[in-house]
Amino acid sequence: NKMATDRAGGKEKAGIGPVRVGYYEMERTIGKGNFAVVKLATHVATKTKVAIKIVDKTQLDEDNLKKIYREIEIMKLLRHPHIIRLYQVMQSERMLYLVMEYASGGEIFDHLVAHGRMNEREARKKFRQIVSAVAYCHSHSIVHRDLKAENLLLDANLSIKIADFGFSNFFAPDSPLKTWCGSPPYAAPELFEGVEYDAPKVDVWSLGVVLYVLVCGALPFDGSTLQSLRNR
Repeated sequence: NKMATDRAGGKEKAGIGPVRVGYYEMERTIGKGNFAVVKLATHVATKTKVAIKIVDKTQLDEDNLKKIYREIEIMKLLRHPHIIRLYQVMQSERMLYLVMEYASGGEIFDHLVAHGRMNEREARKKFRQIVSAVAYCHSHSIVHRDLKAENLLLDANLSIKIADFGFSNFFAPDSPLKTWCGSPPYAAPELFEGVEYDAPKVDVWSLGVVLYVLVCGALPFDGSTLQSLRNR
């Protein structure tokens, strides 16, 4: 099925790409990845703010293209109050546009850098939300594999929204996975050993690191502050 293309009103302005995609007016850049940029956008009719992940398919090799389509497939399945929703996917020959829920509170990482570590009561509340979302994924045979403070967003009410399912995958209880994924400070020991691993357990390890980061404002296996890590 050819999803709605950006013919649906893809006005181009020299050098800045489309200013309008489908029913969305593009605004500022709010995130950048290796092959993608995330823009804040507004739905023309409803004025709803969304985040649009724009992927240039021509920059991706076959493996990474497969990964992005898997991310889309997984995000379409997930409906949870603490997971970023994927509303719509549009594509043209060259570009993919993932229209997603916008979490206006930004990363919990930046929240910690700005406000310092959380007291235990606040951390408990946030952690409960994170765990409920991860348990929901696991109950649907989905593993995230990149849980870290940068991928935990906050909405306008400072509720958790888990983002970035780029490393996520389906798993079966009796078949371990073997791909190295995620971010070294949050990665389980078995990932460093390069052996096959039980998928949900690597998320559980990362959850432990996340909890430590919330209450200590530093990484358990790094020692440096979040700020110096960000600067590095």
